[in-house]
Amino acid sequence: MTGLLEIQGVVREYRLPRPGLFAPAPVLRVLHGIDLSVSAGQSFGIVGESGCGKSTLARTVLALERPVAGRVVFDGQDLFALDRAGLRAARRGFQAVFQDPYGSLDPRLTVGRIIAEPVAALEPGMGKAERLERVAGALAEVGLPAGAGARYPHEFSGGQRQRIAIARALVTRPRLIVADEPVSALDVSVQAQVLNLLMELQERLGLATLFISHDLGVVRVITDRVAVMFRGRVVEEGATSGVFATPAHPYTRALIDAIPRPGAKRRASAEPAAEAETGCAYAPRCPLAIAVCRTENPGLRLLYGRQVACHRAGESG
Repeated sequence: MTGLLEIQGVVREYRLPRPGLFAPAPVLRVLHGIDLSVSAGQSFGIVGESGCGKSTLARTVLALERPVAGRVVFDGQDLFALDRAGLRAARRGFQAVFQDPYGSLDPRLTVGRIIAEPVAALEPGMGKAERLERVAGALAEVGLPAGAGARYPHEFSGGQRQRIAIARALVTRPRLIVADEPVSALDVSVQAQVLNLLMELQERLGLATLFISHDLGVVRVITDRVAVMFRGRVVEEGATSGVFATPAHPYTRALIDAIPRPGAKRRASAEPAAEAETGCAYAPRCPLAIAVCRTENPGLRLLYGRQVACHRAGESG
């Protein structure tokens, strides 16, 4: 069954500065052939340590960065095959909520103008009265009064600003929200409120959510399915409950073991290490690595009802 969002073989690279005047510019590959599918109404998590490519994947899904290979298909349309007008029309169906509630809102504009920006840009034929009605409706969806539209971002707390950012994402009535670390910049006491709001909106409006986070505890609560990324590759993907209960990839297990637990002894964290030049990228720090792990890159295969990229998955429990 085709998902609302299909990420097919996506590769993303960046050219780095030349090391010398006549030397060729080196290329850094950040995404290595990502394949994922998000169904309508589903909450899909992307987890992994800093630098694994989560945010690059988010920007690619949002068509803010073009992959060097692969496709991003939303609602049956290849986003990178569309012309400018076609992409503008498609963008009404997917919107973003970013990490920083302070930097993502223009301090010079009222909240009403900030929330109205997407409809002004993507639905230019909409009349003023309908635009104001949309803004009021979006504010109501996130629990803010209509009068908030006349105020400025600096008059609100961090949690309220993130609610404003969510309202801006909802104003075009999208089918998919891409949330990139949406609560990591908030106080712990406020995080739960914003997460509860996102879950309520998903259920009430039937939204699909691509939820990107380094916080496994949050992802465990808010998502239906999860993909674990390491060095630009998906190493495990499946139902969130199953992945957390019986992690099949050694890296997934290391991430889950590193989650702080009251009264538990501190375990070694999944800290960055040098990437292997050949074979499995995780081999240099994997306790299960054998010779084949250092020479052959494992592809995803079905195990325990999920996809796992590991030569030895299933051997250790």
